[in-house]
Amino acid sequence: MAQLLIQTKENLKAAVAAAIQKGIESGNFPQATLPPVQIEIPANSKNGDFSTNAAMALAGVFHNSPRNIATVICENIDLGEMPIARCEIAGAGFINFYLSDDYYALVLAEALEKKEAFGASDFGKGERINVEFVSANPTGPMHMGNARGGALGDCLAAVLEKAGYYVEREFYVNDAGNQILKFGLSLSIRYLSLYLPENDPRCQLPEDSYHGADILERAKEFAALHGDAYVNAAEAERQQALIDFALPKNIAAMQELMRKYRIDYDTWFLESELHKKEVGEVIDILTEKGYTYEKDGALWFAASKAGGEEFKDEVLVRSNGTPTYFTADIAYHRNKLSKRHFARAIDIWGADHHGHVARLKNALSAVGEDGAALDVVLMQLVRLIKDGKPAKMSKRTGKAITLEDLLNDIPADAVRFLFNMREATSQMDFDLDLAVEQSSQNPVYYVQYAHARICSILRKLEEEGAVIEPCTVEQLKRLDTEEELAIIRHLASLTDEIITAAKAYDPARITRYVTTLANLFHKFYNAHRVAVEDKELMMARVSLCIAVKTTIGSILKMFKITAPEKM
Repeated sequence: MAQLLIQTKENLKAAVAAAIQKGIESGNFPQATLPPVQIEIPANSKNGDFSTNAAMALAGVFHNSPRNIATVICENIDLGEMPIARCEIAGAGFINFYLSDDYYALVLAEALEKKEAFGASDFGKGERINVEFVSANPTGPMHMGNARGGALGDCLAAVLEKAGYYVEREFYVNDAGNQILKFGLSLSIRYLSLYLPENDPRCQLPEDSYHGADILERAKEFAALHGDAYVNAAEAERQQALIDFALPKNIAAMQELMRKYRIDYDTWFLESELHKKEVGEVIDILTEKGYTYEKDGALWFAASKAGGEEFKDEVLVRSNGTPTYFTADIAYHRNKLSKRHFARAIDIWGADHHGHVARLKNALSAVGEDGAALDVVLMQLVRLIKDGKPAKMSKRTGKAITLEDLLNDIPADAVRFLFNMREATSQMDFDLDLAVEQSSQNPVYYVQYAHARICSILRKLEEEGAVIEPCTVEQLKRLDTEEELAIIRHLASLTDEIITAAKAYDPARITRYVTTLANLFHKFYNAHRVAVEDKELMMARVSLCIAVKTTIGSILKMFKITAPEKM
């Protein structure tokens, strides 16, 4: 069952549409094709709790003034049993609707009844969605882009679940292709450097190889196990032995780091699995459809033939016989859509991959998939700030700050919350000092403190012997101050916010929602006492506190952020 706000909006749309139709039947309006009725929530509640511009939208259709049209609509509208106290015409022809006291009481009663399920809906109808995010190469440490992508992807999946979708979280492990060959070569050189003279040419790392300290560390671990047994082995044998040793360790380390970040993936998908069969299937399908050709010893995808001149042809198989990353990517997304039957595949990518989106959609369409079933969220860069200045190096390691460094220095609560404060398309500054500050300036602390403050209120009442009793709808009507109604009005919008966030792939809306809810509660707390002599009013305010606490707690839990009872 949808929340009351959504029900009321839908009922108002129908009522306005019916009133317009009555105007046509009575001869006040001419017969015409009508645009759909829109119901909005005004930014300022003084302009009503709901509003429609239907009269203005119909002015050109009916060749009449918006104010005259609004008058006829208001004369013919039947609000039935909707919790609407009145409607008024404002300005040039807006129609504003004002909620009755029943509405606020009913919203609060619903929040108290549904508890953690409050805000959830069946909007998604169980549609199967795969959300793939982070997917860092297992050849080195994870960076700030992976950090932001982790919070964004995991919280987006949670929002989609709350909106009624079936969601699986996925990490794509690039354990095949050129980067793994480069990984093997880098490990081999580092391993040989442990036993050969420094000036030996076999100990020189090429410019485009992996130079990180982690490569040397894995080579040392391998040497501790095997000694110099592979020094005189064939290069291919040595590299493969090092890959077989180091790659599982790197993947296991990534999995452990993701668990530390509170991300639990349903699937860790290995690219190497695609090369057993599905990469070949993609090549065969494109060849059968006439979308491939050979040039300079390589096999090419005729992207321009498949999708138009805007697309440049792509290499599918290099002249050395190795399929490209692009070919594997086509196979991987075909696997999601056709083999595992997801209705949609959502990928979180860095903004620098924007040019790849249309190319991949075109290729998917060429192999018979629905390219539109792939949605890519392009994520902008993160800039770390320390002491008011950009921070790039870890004081502990002297190297670029990694996700592991960040989680060692900053609580996961703050990392997950702050990375989810802005939409993915916005560049963001992550203030390392603010993230650990215990003040109202720190958004996550501010929200958690609201939860803890309510727990303290309830604890104190219990210590003083107060018996907390559930309120009737009539008793909840006692909540009529500006601060109380503002909280309830905000609670009412949660389902709508969840659905909007799910449709826009923007979980930051919910982080902002819960921050506003905390702000509204702090304002209420500063303006009113909960423990008043009027027992009925006290119980109504206690009910309001419980609804806010439960809602804050459920949102923080949804985003895997702790909701402390004491601070």
